[in-house]
Amino acid sequence: MDIMQTIKDQVESNPIILYMKGSPDQPQCGFSSQASQALIACGEKFAYIDILSNPEIRANLPQYSDWPTFPQLFVGGELIGGCDIIVEMHQSGELQPIIKSVSTDDSPATQDSTE
Repeated sequence: MDIMQTIKDQVESNPIILYMKGSPDQPQCGFSSQASQALIACGEKFAYIDILSNPEIRANLPQYSDWPTFPQLFVGGELIGGCDIIVEMHQSGELQPIIKSVSTDDSPATQDSTE
């Protein structure tokens, strides 16, 4: 399958998905750590992709999303943004309602969608 189709499928099949360096349990950069902690604080389940172990996704996601940096958060198929935007939205109270509006209770709290 084409990598752009793979990314599209991941974004569309996961209501909340975070493309990050590492995992929420073991983030591999400070920005990914802050973004995943903000999501965890919202109390809803989300999927994640470790871009360090998926170099093809890491290379192509910026083209797909038109966003150059990581992490990248997609909610309901739409790009929310990177670390600064995620943290600002969390601090202002804007993030949780968006997360809750698409959350599903039948998926694990965090899930590596590549497995």
